[in-house]
Amino acid sequence: MLSVGAAWVQIASMIDHFTISVADYEASKKFYTTVLAPLGFSQLMEFGTMAGFGDAKPYLWLKHAETVTTPQHVAFEAKSRAAVDAFHAAALANGAQDDGAPGIRADYSPNYYAAFVIDPLNGHHIEAVTHGGAEAKKSAKKPAKKAAKEAKEAKSAIKKAAKKAAKKAAKAEKKSKKKSKR
Repeated sequence: MLSVGAAWVQIASMIDHFTISVADYEASKKFYTTVLAPLGFSQLMEFGTMAGFGDAKPYLWLKHAETVTTPQHVAFEAKSRAAVDAFHAAALANGAQDDGAPGIRADYSPNYYAAFVIDPLNGHHIEAVTHGGAEAKKSAKKPAKKAAKEAKEAKSAIKKAAKKAAKKAAKAEKKSKKKSKR
């Protein structure tokens, strides 16, 4: 999703879906079902020991394998800060290790609100993040209002300086005309 003014626009995604191999399929499926629910994602498909999670379609697949996927960092999109908070709480309640409490990550961007956990079964670093929503719009209004006020003040100062310069130029012209009449 991309914020354009007050609207959210769906943009093309670089990745259609991905699969991670897990040793304990049933426990992993239960964990991901629980922690993804606050983000609006659920299990949509299952084929044997392979489950697909998403909203309209599966983006994340879990599959049972003897050799598990090397731990990855996976960031899931959240619709709000409250969803990020709920994801974090659900993950911790289900055995995940805290890897970063919910909060703004200003180093990433001013509206990057995220929480990080480590999957207790497979070691994946899982994140829930939102880049916008009502909370971001509220916090973005403050700098915008301040910038508008500063711009108005600067415009006023320029007008005053221009008037002062015009008066000074008019006085200088009058003096010059008086001198040339002599």
